[in-house]
Amino acid sequence: MTTKRTMTIHRPEDILGYIPHLLGYWPEESLVAITMQGKLLGATLRVDLPVRRSPRALAGFAEQIRHYLVADEAANGVVLALYSDAGWADGTVVQQSMPLIEVLQAFLDEADLTVRDAWLIGSNYWRSAFCTDESCCPDPGLPVDRIKDSQLSAELVYQGSAVGPAPNTGLRQPSTGAAIPLDPLVLEAESRFEGQILGMWRSERSLESVLTVWHHVLTRAEHGGPLKAATDAKLMGFLRTTLKVPAWRDAVVVMAAAGMNSAKSGAGALGLFSDEDPHEQGFDVGDLGLPDGESIPAAAVFPGDGEPGDVFTYGDVLLGMRPDRPCWSRVDALHQVLARLCVDGESGEVAAAAFTLQGWISWCKGSGSIAHAFLVRAEAAFPGYRLAELLMEVLGQGTVCRWASRPGSAWRGPRQAHV
Repeated sequence: MTTKRTMTIHRPEDILGYIPHLLGYWPEESLVAITMQGKLLGATLRVDLPVRRSPRALAGFAEQIRHYLVADEAANGVVLALYSDAGWADGTVVQQSMPLIEVLQAFLDEADLTVRDAWLIGSNYWRSAFCTDESCCPDPGLPVDRIKDSQLSAELVYQGSAVGPAPNTGLRQPSTGAAIPLDPLVLEAESRFEGQILGMWRSERSLESVLTVWHHVLTRAEHGGPLKAATDAKLMGFLRTTLKVPAWRDAVVVMAAAGMNSAKSGAGALGLFSDEDPHEQGFDVGDLGLPDGESIPAAAVFPGDGEPGDVFTYGDVLLGMRPDRPCWSRVDALHQVLARLCVDGESGEVAAAAFTLQGWISWCKGSGSIAHAFLVRAEAAFPGYRLAELLMEVLGQGTVCRWASRPGSAWRGPRQAHV
């Protein structure tokens, strides 16, 4: 479940230490803007720095940033962080950065979003963009280690938060090395299930069985129980098989974000089901080789999925429009499970599906760079994978997920923070 506890930020390095944990990586050549609602940090936006720096180009860039940030209707301020190595070597970092910051100030002031502070961060040093006092902002700046070793960053690490590589240093590029082989037991189970269940994809009972298993796995993941090939090979093979059916894949996403009711009713509304034999029972999920006597419960009751009236269409969920706030803990669990179902360098539909859904989750969280990186991997794994192509079009249009743009629905990372 999502915690409501907050963390207090006392110094600029605490905010700057918080940003990589929110994004999941240390930004490079990026602008990060965080709205503020009084003393509470709001929505976070990360975009690539503009390549062109003419007055017209900077104005167009600032207008786009304003368009994104005003979606946080409760915001009355913003803080900015510019990540770049330009200008540090020759001491011109402030002069090179101020034209962009000044035009951002002007455009944001028009929307009653006061820029409360701005910082410049390079590979080795960081400094305030506005401070000229050598006693607190010495030339060339303060060591970046002060950010990485800040009290807030240390607290987040202690809680289990980790900062991964930037998308352009690894995730953005498809693996070029030899693929790590999947566990043979997982592949054997996948092959067996493929022959047993793929032909039943238009069965309503089969969809219910698929969702029952996924619900069980996501609930387990929410409580810290990861998939392990050594003990869950049969289960992993089953989950991988279900990702080969687009209808099942989409139903799993909708169930994770919006609940079982929407997943079931939405599938029916799309006309996915065929006329079934009333005696057709779908496939049996009672024995998936779960460890320690673990069993999958009946699909009749799914706690926490809302009232029967809380039903949303697949389109609204996949576009991040409804519900008003997704079940982030279960979406995070889905991300975790998907990461364990494929291996680095893998190709094929399963890998494409897993990478695409992880890209969708990243987009929903407002991390466009990571989303793009996952979609690139999906395309490399299975060229022409349709859902990846559609999401690439969404990213290409600069569309920000509605959930990410609203303070009441945005993913908050480990905890919410205030200054």
